[in-house]
Amino acid sequence: MPSILLIEDEAQIKKFLRISLEAHQYHVLEARLGEQGLAILLDQQVDLVILDLGLPDMDGQEVIKTIRKWSQIPIIVLSVRSNEAEKVQALDAGANDYMTKPFGISELMARVRALLRISDPPTTAGSKRELGGLEIDLAEYQVRLDGQLIHLSRKEFELLRLLTNQPGHILTHRYLTQAIWGENFADETHYLRVLVRQLRHKLGEEPAQPRFIETLQGVGYRFKVSL
Repeated sequence: MPSILLIEDEAQIKKFLRISLEAHQYHVLEARLGEQGLAILLDQQVDLVILDLGLPDMDGQEVIKTIRKWSQIPIIVLSVRSNEAEKVQALDAGANDYMTKPFGISELMARVRALLRISDPPTTAGSKRELGGLEIDLAEYQVRLDGQLIHLSRKEFELLRLLTNQPGHILTHRYLTQAIWGENFADETHYLRVLVRQLRHKLGEEPAQPRFIETLQGVGYRFKVSL
């Protein structure tokens, strides 16, 4: 039974989440304060964190940064803060997903399932990945789509590699531009948009109905996983 830690100070929301998660066969741990949640993570086995940003003792953004100093546990943010800057900050700090309140419980459960599936991905020591019709050979720099070899540039291949490192994980514009072009290009998101458009063309997909690369408007991209 996977364990999920709720770091949430609103009693009603916490009760609703606990009942919903337990109904889906998850073991639930609870914390009202950020420091309390961090202490639980250090002391107990936890598989996923659901975190509110507006905590009484510390900002949730700091909780994310603290966790990421020593753990890659999946983190889903649930927050009333809906502005783009807050979302980007949380995702850049290391959150895996971000949902605004009010939220649909079915969608939250689907995102929990997806993150738990990929939180301990199989090793890629063999240098090959197979994802929904895509076959990626990291050693040979080869990509096949539905069995057909497609030719990618080095940067297109690097973008695909980064996205498929953690399927379902949102990668921000800033993270991707830094990783592909370097620190000096962190804010040059137009380069990234062009690269994504080129990669999508070669993968034969339309942005409005993506098979592989999902756009999070104003935030970044993620490689789609089945929910």
